[in-house]
Amino acid sequence: MLRVENLHTYYGNSYIIQGISFNVNKGEIVTLLGRNGVGKSTTIKSIMGIVQPREGKIVFKDQEIQNLPSYVIARCGIGFVPEDRRIFPSLTVLENLNLGVRGNSEGWNLDKIFEFFPRLKERIKHKGFELSGGEQQMLAIARVLRMKTDLILLDEPTEGLAPLLVKAIEDILKEIKRQAITTLLVEQNARFVTNVADRHYIMCHGKLVYEGSNEDFLKEEGVKKEYLGI
Repeated sequence: MLRVENLHTYYGNSYIIQGISFNVNKGEIVTLLGRNGVGKSTTIKSIMGIVQPREGKIVFKDQEIQNLPSYVIARCGIGFVPEDRRIFPSLTVLENLNLGVRGNSEGWNLDKIFEFFPRLKERIKHKGFELSGGEQQMLAIARVLRMKTDLILLDEPTEGLAPLLVKAIEDILKEIKRQAITTLLVEQNARFVTNVADRHYIMCHGKLVYEGSNEDFLKEEGVKKEYLGI
């Protein structure tokens, strides 16, 4: 589904992503783990075309996308939920949900959205700025699911959320997997991702330092302590 080969990305003269390669297979949930500042978010921004890599190849469904603008990449079937959510604060929940739905390209319909996000149905007429942080996160994920999306890039979806909301995000990710939607998940919460992911990559200083299945990762106490501090 997604293949990243020898990716190098800079911010100005700062060398952030230093030649990483990885893949995400169809239907998988794969995580990029690591401490703050190691390049996780820059990696998915590079995939999404928000930051242009200087070198390397990004292949999505057998098409190279590394030189395409973000809106074209989105139309290829990649949905992005950024760390800061980026919902429209002056629009209602319903208006946010209907943004980006084009003709026959609709993904989850509103009934299905509200089945898994009942709080959004309760808040359907409220504007974005009136929502709590957890509600905004749910809306950001739901908005991507409304579009016809084959791959979702999720950046720190549980950051700052209460445990009950983290469990709700976990349930949503499990449903996304049941729907065979592929997911690349950036996270710091290793305990959370082991409940949902198939495979894990760990980043450190712009490089990948570990790759393993969820089963293997659960046994890697030394790796988790060294690179994740747990």
